[in-house]
Amino acid sequence: MAKSTMMFSRKLGVTSTVEALKKMDPRMLIRNPVMFVVEIGAVNTLLLTIDPNLFGGHDSTSQRMYNLTVTIILVITILFGNFAEAVAEGRGKAQAESLRKTKTDLLAHRLQKDGIQEQVPATALRKGDLILVRAGEMIPADGEAIEGIGSVDESAITGESAPVIRGAGGDFSSVTGGTKLLSDELLIRITVDPGESFLDKMIALVEGASRQKTPNELALSVLLAGLTIIFLVVVATLLPMSYYIHYPIDIATLIALLVCLIPTTIGALLSAIGIAGMDRVIRFNVIAKSGKAVEAAGDINTLILDKTGTITIGNRLASEFMTVGDKRQQDLVQFAVLSSLFDETPEGRSVVELGKTYGIAPLREQFVDAMTIEFSADTRMSGLTLPDGTTIRKGAVDVIKKFALDHHGLVPEDLDEKTAQIAKAGGTPLAVLCNQDIYGLIYLKDIVKPGMKERFAELRRMGIKTVMCTGDNPLTAETIAKEAGVDDFIAQAKPEDKMRLIQSEQELGKLVAMSGDGTNDAPALAQADVGLAMNTGTSAAKEAGNMIDLDSDPTKLIEVVSIGKQLLITRGAITTFSIANDVAKYFAILPALFVGSIPALNALNIMRLSSPTHAIIAALIFNAVIIPCLIPLAMRGVKYRPMNATQLLMRNLLIYGLGGIVSPFIGIKLIDLLLQVIWGVH
Repeated sequence: MAKSTMMFSRKLGVTSTVEALKKMDPRMLIRNPVMFVVEIGAVNTLLLTIDPNLFGGHDSTSQRMYNLTVTIILVITILFGNFAEAVAEGRGKAQAESLRKTKTDLLAHRLQKDGIQEQVPATALRKGDLILVRAGEMIPADGEAIEGIGSVDESAITGESAPVIRGAGGDFSSVTGGTKLLSDELLIRITVDPGESFLDKMIALVEGASRQKTPNELALSVLLAGLTIIFLVVVATLLPMSYYIHYPIDIATLIALLVCLIPTTIGALLSAIGIAGMDRVIRFNVIAKSGKAVEAAGDINTLILDKTGTITIGNRLASEFMTVGDKRQQDLVQFAVLSSLFDETPEGRSVVELGKTYGIAPLREQFVDAMTIEFSADTRMSGLTLPDGTTIRKGAVDVIKKFALDHHGLVPEDLDEKTAQIAKAGGTPLAVLCNQDIYGLIYLKDIVKPGMKERFAELRRMGIKTVMCTGDNPLTAETIAKEAGVDDFIAQAKPEDKMRLIQSEQELGKLVAMSGDGTNDAPALAQADVGLAMNTGTSAAKEAGNMIDLDSDPTKLIEVVSIGKQLLITRGAITTFSIANDVAKYFAILPALFVGSIPALNALNIMRLSSPTHAIIAALIFNAVIIPCLIPLAMRGVKYRPMNATQLLMRNLLIYGLGGIVSPFIGIKLIDLLLQVIWGVH
């Protein structure tokens, strides 16, 4: 997926403007109660422009011009509000368009029951169909590899150029439609029907066409609607009151007052903030199945992470050679490297690399005549048998001990002691043998990923508890937990243990996030409030999670949590700014309304605005232009910094509350001065 960093482009501006005009349709605008009220006001002021006497007003050229000016500003306010949402949606649609390019009219080789192949359009594939994909062909639909293994280019989906391995069995059998098989061939069972593929879901999600409002967004919408109704009632009561004091106020002015007092800023930007939040998650190559998942990430209390591949690199690496008895270090290193020379596992390669630091680096070509013994679950050891009969082995300590005794060798007295020493340190010991003699141990260590301790410290500052789950023994788990800096750990964890942990945390009223990629993780992913499934994982895991990481990086949960918090903070910041704006507008409009009847109200005219008409027009203009000024903030989001709730509230009030009060005083006064230059003083 292309990771564009552009906030705005000419093409996006044109399409967003067109969409903003389309959204003027009352049937669409009614979904936004605040802006719908503004549109009703604009319709009424337009009618008053045509016939100023319509609601008992007076007819004059100046009144018509005033009504027309109010109408134009109200229409611009609606357009700016629609434009903000259109920009957010437009960015998503641009991403969707790039995804659609991967969804061409593909052909698939479907296998019939008798084994005969037939070529059919990808759209004809159904769940359960078997297809054969050869090297160089596109995978036409989502499925699971049931035979074969091959290299797959997923750059069209993930944006990452490095190919990945997909094959039958295990947790790397899932394949995605729109990706390309680079080598070998795969027999794939289709797991979705047309229109339900991962790519289809991605397109729908990034377009935001069917985006449902989140609970937080719904609650805020209800609050905004409530405030709008309250101000509507307040403004409506001003009309009879004005007649009572024999100082009638025209309808256009009351409409202008209503529009300035209702929370138009947050009402215009609310949808844009939600869409932009999902967009930011997508730019991290994470697909959120709903906005609710992104919001929930912002309120997470507990984060559950697998050890292997998440906290640790995922493969135990050789970190030390330990001799036993009277054996020489150089001999131990020599035999350890030879036993690993043809071992292609990460552990085997790490032994060879560690041997190089001791100056021992034999070439494979020198031992092509040797018999290679590959590791197996039965033998639990590997190595070489040289042409002269020399036997070199490495493997589990108990297996190597038995091998030595079976060949009339001796077990060094300090072997068990040093084996226990490695185990207590959280490592895995492998014994090294030449013929019947044990030379020592290889210390395999789980390597914690660089920077993990700092990242967990950051989560702790956010108030998030981290829990590591691992199948390791408690001693190893404790060692890794301390090194990584997690708050807690569960050793020898089974799938049901993860479920139990999630449920117990949720019963305490906490929100839980978890990452996983295997079928055995699916129940826990479904139970978690935020379930981040790996794209390399099984279909069951991806279906269970409410987020999918296209890069298959489990630590991405940390970024997702930050984005979720950023979304909530941005919404809160702009809401604070919007409501604070109203304070300044009171000082601009209320004196303008009643100063003729109640001269004492002129004391509230602290901005010293030139005339009541200018005061109302200036307040309306500021109310409109502040919306596009805040669009970049809504799109980019307020930067999140780890702090407690009290600090966050104070920061919000200081920056956006105080800023929301001060900026209208400055803005309205500047607009008033500009109006004096253009129109003179009225």
